[in-house]
Amino acid sequence: MKKIILASNNKGKISEFNAMLDGLYEVVSMSDMQVEEVPETGLTFVENALIKARNASTQSGLPALADDSGIVVDALNGAPGIYSARFAGDHGDDEANTQKLLDVMSSVADGQRSARFWCAIVFVEHANDPTPIVIQRGWEGEILRQKVGENGFGYDPIFHVPTHGCASAELAPEVKNTISHRAQALDALLQELKS
Repeated sequence: MKKIILASNNKGKISEFNAMLDGLYEVVSMSDMQVEEVPETGLTFVENALIKARNASTQSGLPALADDSGIVVDALNGAPGIYSARFAGDHGDDEANTQKLLDVMSSVADGQRSARFWCAIVFVEHANDPTPIVIQRGWEGEILRQKVGENGFGYDPIFHVPTHGCASAELAPEVKNTISHRAQALDALLQELKS
């Protein structure tokens, strides 16, 4: 099975990608290959994903897959957006990020709390690939007023999924892995890779 490197050390993302790519690719993480992180200096999800993919491919010599994703809240003009993982200051502090978003949204009325998880996935065959595959997908929902559910990671406990009438964190992983922003983007990427 062909190896690809996922430009991430986020355990939640790695297990999601492995589950979704099972049988097609063996996904290795940056830590598996001793790849150093690179600053995400882009101003969009696509720019950051491309920076991460090229870096991972350069250091590992493998084809690379990177995603940059986050939550985009309409009432906050798209914030936290590309800063979702460090919204409260420290990178990857899910608890603090979620609480900050709840606090900032506390005065926003019901019916005005629309949001979407957004995912940009980039695939490069090699570090200097001039034709990277770029896929973007969104997953529509609303920001809840309190956390519910035990599954998932990040903002899942406060993201209401209208199609299922529950929070993302209340979905079984196998359900989330078929409907989420990342699942949609990865599905589209797989179609591209197969063709």
